[in-house]
Amino acid sequence: MSNKHEMGALAGRALASHSGTWEALRSLPPVTEPGRQESKPLDATQESRVRWLLSEYLGAVRRRADGLCIWLMAGQWVFALALAVVTSAHPWDWRMHPGPEPLWVALLLGGPLCIIPVTLALLRPGAVVTRQVMAVTQVLWSVLLVHLSGARLETHFHVFGSLALLSFYRDPRVLLTAGVTAVLAHMLRGMGWPAPGATFSGASGWSVLELAFWVGLVDGVLVLACRGVAREMRCVAERQVRLERAYEREKQERERTTERSGRELADNQEVMARLEKLAAVGQLTATVSHELRNPLAAARTANAAVVRRLRNVEGALDDPRLRRFLDIIERELGVCASLTSEMLEFVRERPLVLQPCSLHGLMEEVIDVVPARDGVSVMNRVPAALEPPWVDRELLRKVLINLVQNAMEAMPLGREGRVEVSAELGVGRAFQIRVADNGGGIPAGVLDHIFDPLFTTKAHGTGLGLTVVSSTVRQHGGTLRVESREGEGSVFTISLPRVRAVSGVACPS
Repeated sequence: MSNKHEMGALAGRALASHSGTWEALRSLPPVTEPGRQESKPLDATQESRVRWLLSEYLGAVRRRADGLCIWLMAGQWVFALALAVVTSAHPWDWRMHPGPEPLWVALLLGGPLCIIPVTLALLRPGAVVTRQVMAVTQVLWSVLLVHLSGARLETHFHVFGSLALLSFYRDPRVLLTAGVTAVLAHMLRGMGWPAPGATFSGASGWSVLELAFWVGLVDGVLVLACRGVAREMRCVAERQVRLERAYEREKQERERTTERSGRELADNQEVMARLEKLAAVGQLTATVSHELRNPLAAARTANAAVVRRLRNVEGALDDPRLRRFLDIIERELGVCASLTSEMLEFVRERPLVLQPCSLHGLMEEVIDVVPARDGVSVMNRVPAALEPPWVDRELLRKVLINLVQNAMEAMPLGREGRVEVSAELGVGRAFQIRVADNGGGIPAGVLDHIFDPLFTTKAHGTGLGLTVVSSTVRQHGGTLRVESREGEGSVFTISLPRVRAVSGVACPS
């Protein structure tokens, strides 16, 4: 087989090898974010981060390639010296072509070809000049080994192997430098240096074109492979940038969640401290209220006895100031007695005594008990045939009295007031009791606090009425809802379960 055909076969094998690599890269699916068909375009900051990561990746790859070439250069020099020692096996005749001894050629030419790139790789790893010098010296090593072997065909594999090795730099410019160097070196050999006629084929001109063709073809495949790998590396960098952005967003969300949880914890601790304080105040209130009930009862009894005695004395109550003072004493003692009773009811939830209770009849009793007010009418809209719920009658009576009395007191002067109480068996088989009025309504800023203990807008209110109402409804396992519009009126809705409970057992608040 001629040298020309053999070199064609050699280049074909190299091309086939790297073509398979390129096809493998081409077959890889495009890199996109998980769960997305197409990646969103990157902003300027992300694009800058991708370029930096890509530069770091390529820098690391090229530094590793420099480290590999250091060992390769040293190994090639050792191999060249060994080849020069056994150069007597060359097919050429040194006596016919006098020249330097092979050992001196290997020593004097191989030394610079090894020392210069190795020094650059150690001093400036990853630099552009380092890999360009490495490309030139690697091709010159191929020329030197071809010369030392007497232009044997096997050593020409070294040229294409060198191109494949230099592709590790992932830099098309390095491959271009190596290809140009290989063609120029072959042209010099064809022109008679260092040994005349040591070319790939018989005609030196065609030999240069042949080598340029095969080197260019292999270089082209390797350049395409390098570009494909560079694209894959960019996709990896983009994926890392998106992962970093997602991690940053998740970190910020965790920080916000932690901050929110910290605020909630602080709020809960504040609420717990307030509840503990309220519990202590409740205990004190219960004690004080209990201790005040007997003196207040004695004072009311004594006041009633004084009034009865004065009525039996002729002319004793003729003084209007005396009658007014006695009325003030009786009224204020009643207020104190009512306040102590409400405080005791608030801090001491007695067990429920459940029994069937006709809401219609209970409402009629409430209307009779609540003091009437001029211009305000109370209407009982509770159906007489409504199924009686199981409730604590006395506690529910106090709840309705409180709600109806509040509704009547909320009526502005000069308006014809109307308070309606209705009830029905609603959704979920729960009893719905509504107390509606057309009074002045509750301001939005007040609405959130009407069930707070000791909160009141009345001049002589205790601030415990609605608190006791809410506590009683919860004790029955029900809910209390209020809807109000300022200037239009309010609606209080009590929802009570229809389940027959065990009497004598207190439900948790």
